[in-house]
Amino acid sequence: MAKESKDRDALDKGLIRDLAQLLNETGLTEIEIESGDLKVRVARHAAAPAAYAVGAPAAAALSPSGPATATGAAAASSAGIDPASHPGCVKSPMVGTAYRSPEPGAAAFIDIGTRVTQGQTLLIIEAMKTMNHIPAPRSGVVKEILIENGQPVEFGEPLVIIE
Repeated sequence: MAKESKDRDALDKGLIRDLAQLLNETGLTEIEIESGDLKVRVARHAAAPAAYAVGAPAAAALSPSGPATATGAAAASSAGIDPASHPGCVKSPMVGTAYRSPEPGAAAFIDIGTRVTQGQTLLIIEAMKTMNHIPAPRSGVVKEILIENGQPVEFGEPLVIIE
């Protein structure tokens, strides 16, 4: 029995290493497999979720509304201001993929300078194949858009600043 246990431990460690390597190669943050009585889950926290766009539609990635978001993010980072601490910051209520328009090729819901009303859709976050409309928590003018179209977002990540 002791030899079986050592063989199983070696197999488990090898499997975990293989899964961790697969996470790195694909840009995923989590993977889980189950086989018989063995269940293995490997997860890592992404330091910069904007560094990759896994599963983003190609047409959405080429959206003309993309450059406006980079401008807003660059302005916030160059000023040294933490957008999450801004009183008009709209944060992501979930993990998913953020889209600025209702479908690829369509006009963006908002742009920098757009006047919005409370409840108006700012963007969509796709989570588990469900499109979740993110409403404006208050009326105002969009000052910054901190995400790119088709970008993965984390819970609590700043998305938009409304003043």
